[in-house]
Amino acid sequence: MGTVNEKFSKEEITLTEFILKIVDWIKYLGSYWYVLLSLGIVGACCGYFYSKTKHVSYLATTTFVLETSENSGVGLSQYAGLASMVGLDLGGAGGGIFQGDNIIELYKSRKMIEAALLLPCKADSNKLLIDRFLANEKDMESWRGKDPAIKDRFRDSILMESVSRINQKYLNVAKPDKKLSIIKVDVTFGDEILAKEFNEGLVKEVNEFYIKTKLKKSLNNIAILEHKTDSVKKILNGSITSIAAIIDATPNLNPTRQAQRLVPSQKSQFSVEANKAILEHLIQNLELAKLNLLKESPLIQVVDIPIYPLQSFKVSKLSYILFSFIFFVFFGIFYFFLKRIIVDA
Repeated sequence: MGTVNEKFSKEEITLTEFILKIVDWIKYLGSYWYVLLSLGIVGACCGYFYSKTKHVSYLATTTFVLETSENSGVGLSQYAGLASMVGLDLGGAGGGIFQGDNIIELYKSRKMIEAALLLPCKADSNKLLIDRFLANEKDMESWRGKDPAIKDRFRDSILMESVSRINQKYLNVAKPDKKLSIIKVDVTFGDEILAKEFNEGLVKEVNEFYIKTKLKKSLNNIAILEHKTDSVKKILNGSITSIAAIIDATPNLNPTRQAQRLVPSQKSQFSVEANKAILEHLIQNLELAKLNLLKESPLIQVVDIPIYPLQSFKVSKLSYILFSFIFFVFFGIFYFFLKRIIVDA
C-alpha cells in the first residue's frame, strides 16, 4: 500500500508542477501583453495595407474535348497500296504531337503564347494584348518607354519575360480527369478583358496550328492528286484531239493505203484508253484523300468558352488583417519564449 500511495503522490506532484509551469509561462508572457498587443496592431495594419495592393482576379476558362483519331484509317487501308502507286500516303491520322498530354505542353509553348499576346485587343483595336498585359504588370510597363508601341530592341526580352510569367502565374492547362479526353484551359488576370481575350486567343492559335499541322499531309496528298489528275486530263484530251486530226487529215483515203490512218489512229487510241484508266484511278484516290481530310476535321471540339462577367476572386481585407495580427503575435510569443529559455540556461 505504501508503495502505491508513494507512486500516486509522485505522479500528483509531477502533474502539479506541470500546471504550475504553464501558469508561470502565462504570467511571464502576460507581463508583456502590451508588447504582444502592439505587435498584433502593427501586423493588422500591415495586413490592411497589403490587402489594398491586392486586386480582383478574373478567371477565364475554356474546356474542350480532344479527338483521338486512332480509328480514322479504318476502311482506308485497302486503298493504301493503290494510293502508294501515285506517291501518296493515306494512312490513318496517327496522333503525333497531339496525342496524350503533349497538347498541354503545346498550350504552354513560347510560340503559342507569343502568338496570342501579339493579337489585337478586341476592346481597343489600337492596342495588342501584350500592351494590356504590360499595363497589368506594373514593373514591366516601363519597358515600353514613352512610346506605347513595343520597341524592337526590347521585343524579344519583353516576350520572353511575358511568356515566363504567364506560365508561372497566370496560365493553367490540365486534364481534370486523367481517364477522359477533356482538357481545361484556365487564365487568371487582374484585367477581366485581358483574361477573356487572351484565353480565346490562345485557344484560337493552338486550334489553327493543330489544324495546319494535322492536315498538312492530307492537303499535300490532295494537291499532288489534283496536279496529276489535271496532267492526265491534258494528255487524254490531246490524244483524243490527235485521233480527230488524223481522220481529218485523210478524209478520202484510198482503201489500199489504210496504214496511213490506222497506225497513228491506233497509237492515239491506245494512249486514250491508258490515260482513261489512269484518270479513273486518280479520281478515285482524289476522292479518298478528300474523305480522309474530312475524317480528320474537326480536330478540337470546344465545350465551354469564357463569357462576361468572368468569375472573380479576392481575399477579404478582414482575412488579411486577422492573419497578419495572429502571425505578428505568434512571432512575439516565440521571441519571448526563446529569450527566457536562453536566460534560464
